[in-house]
Amino acid sequence: MVIHSETRLRLPDLLKGVAVVLMVQVHLTELFASPDFYESLVGRISLFLGGPPAAPVFMAAMGYFIAKADGNPASLMLRGLKLIGLGFLLNIGLNAHLLVKIIQGTFTGIDPWTYIFGVDILFLAGLSLIFIALFQPVFKKHLIAWFGLLLVAASANHWLPTYSGDNSVIHFVQAYFFGEAHWSYFPLFPWLSYPLGGYLFYLIEKTPFFQHIKARAGLFWLVLSVILAASLMYGFRISTQLEAYYHHDVLFVLWTFAFVTWWLLSWQQMEKWIPENRVFRYLRFCGKNVTVFYIIQWLLIGNIATALYRSQSPLQWFIWLLVILIASSLLTKGYLLVRKKASCKL
Repeated sequence: MVIHSETRLRLPDLLKGVAVVLMVQVHLTELFASPDFYESLVGRISLFLGGPPAAPVFMAAMGYFIAKADGNPASLMLRGLKLIGLGFLLNIGLNAHLLVKIIQGTFTGIDPWTYIFGVDILFLAGLSLIFIALFQPVFKKHLIAWFGLLLVAASANHWLPTYSGDNSVIHFVQAYFFGEAHWSYFPLFPWLSYPLGGYLFYLIEKTPFFQHIKARAGLFWLVLSVILAASLMYGFRISTQLEAYYHHDVLFVLWTFAFVTWWLLSWQQMEKWIPENRVFRYLRFCGKNVTVFYIIQWLLIGNIATALYRSQSPLQWFIWLLVILIASSLLTKGYLLVRKKASCKL
């Protein structure tokens, strides 16, 4: 919760790095793990680790830095549109092997449009930027207004009317915002709650109330630990049922915020206790370059999964985890070097 000046950039990079590594392992569990492994306790723990500590942390960090940057709405909207465009390109890229198989007729009965228009996290990030940009000039720094918007976003999926007609275009468009379509993994509602939570956290950080909480951070962590321990089975159950997780309600949003705050405080303390090491440096590298790393790991996993779908044992899963992390890291470094050389020539 508290980010001291010397760690203000280091801690967010560390948290984002942890989040993207956890996303890699959960993608492998969802697509590579054999049914027995997927349904086992280890598989369910993998799903949990790819839940609250992953996408919500990443989206909350994004919201925090949107508020910190205080950019103009037009630039935020442009960034949002770029991310949406990147999302479509990533969908085609990560499903390229599958789409080729469908075109060749090897796979039948599969709707390719649900893969091309699947609502992954890049769409959520882009739409969230646009949505926040629309409200910034109106809400400014009013805490109650932003908190009210967060509650609306958290609960909207369960009271907005779901289209039930035959127009497929409407179905696909709606999936980006709400509803329970199986290809909608991160619809704007309720997932907008997390960038709004990060945005709100930045505003609260500037208030005297925050200083009061900051002085009692240890006690606050202990209270959260007791609350989360008492409700862990609830959070675990929702996180490991993917349909329920992707389309959760306001209660789970509040539970996840409690977990994310506990997670942040825990990592902040670990960073103080544990000396700087290679693991932390690696995680910060992943966090600093999270968008590139995320895209590369999906391109690798998505295309390999077409050949290995739900067939891997725990040992094979672990080997693939190491392979994907190493390959994604090397390719990310390669991309950064190429981009640096290209910018120097310009």
